[in-house]
Amino acid sequence: MDTEFYRIKRLPPYVFEEVNRMKAQARAQGEDIIDFGMGNPDNPTPPHIVAKLVEAAQNPRAHRYSSSRGVPGLRKALANYYGRRFGVTLDADKECIVTLGSKEGLANLAMAISAPGDTVLVPNPSYPMHAFGFVIAGANVRSVPIGPGFDFFAGLDRAYRHSVPAPIALIVSFPANPTAMTVDLDFYAAVVDFAKKRNMWVISDLAYSEIYFNGNPPPSILQVPGARDVAIEFTSLSKTYSMPGWRIGFGAGNAKLVGALARVKSYLDYGAFTPIQVAATAALNGPQDCVEEIRQVYKSRRDVLVQGLTQAGWPIPNPDASMFAWAPIPERYAHLGSVEFSKLLLREAKVAVAPGIGFGEYGDNFVRLAFVENEHRTRQAVKSIKRLLGTPSNLEEAPLKKAAG
Repeated sequence: MDTEFYRIKRLPPYVFEEVNRMKAQARAQGEDIIDFGMGNPDNPTPPHIVAKLVEAAQNPRAHRYSSSRGVPGLRKALANYYGRRFGVTLDADKECIVTLGSKEGLANLAMAISAPGDTVLVPNPSYPMHAFGFVIAGANVRSVPIGPGFDFFAGLDRAYRHSVPAPIALIVSFPANPTAMTVDLDFYAAVVDFAKKRNMWVISDLAYSEIYFNGNPPPSILQVPGARDVAIEFTSLSKTYSMPGWRIGFGAGNAKLVGALARVKSYLDYGAFTPIQVAATAALNGPQDCVEEIRQVYKSRRDVLVQGLTQAGWPIPNPDASMFAWAPIPERYAHLGSVEFSKLLLREAKVAVAPGIGFGEYGDNFVRLAFVENEHRTRQAVKSIKRLLGTPSNLEEAPLKKAAG
């Protein structure tokens, strides 16, 4: 049968696939590729969290089906975290839900609240799931340009006015992936005000809340008075505690949105393995010095990468938060676009990065580098890139065409 499936037809080809294929071929030929491409934390999960997992897994009762909403102790731990960190009081039963990573929560919320023909406003560039969760659900996405040179709220107002039907929701995510952009509470207050006046939901992704470097912890949208009337926020343990493969995240905020997500999830899963939820509870309730240690690892890697590349002739903005550097393509190579520049780095410097166009068309002048290689390998990468930047004839030797956007 050559039938095209409805939701698969709505998904464009995976932008990162060509670079990933080149990376796999190079490694198969024995080449050592220094990989900044995927934001996949490489630090070990703190030992006390692993120990709690092992302890809980030894209890046969913990091997039964769990709860799709999350075990009560973990939801209470999340509510306590919001109280400590943000001064926000949450109802653990009605305003908190455990998800299989924040990505799953975002995707299933999109299925819960949108229908074919609905419109959602999404920053561009942005984490792909912010848009494609709704695309898979059948909704339409309208981009709001964000980043240097753009007035976000002017673009937001324009996108809203030119959307038919009127948008049902707005996605925000700060510290941002891929741009590392941060915002303050005044920004969130303006977002909440915008949404309330237009009867829209707000979905905030706060996955990088604890990865910050300037002593200024990023705020939560739920700190804005009245935000829970319209907003839900997703968080994750993946980066905070180096638990990416554990797949534990959360939704918190508006009870109607949390309830809708819980309703959909009740049909789809039985929640994460109970011992993982018990260990996640230990992470949130236990000693937090490990979070500062993880933060310092990312800060050291950031400093080595950003300072090194800047000294090598590739000036990169120094991010205040997240585990990413959002790097404008050097002027000499700007005509290539992000895919071909990423391929050039891979082929000539043996360094993998994520092409910015994979996060939206407004990202095509950038590449994203994740702080997932240790300082020694990061210095190696800087040296290789410096050699590439200092080679006057590499473009003539390897002519490239800009990838179609």
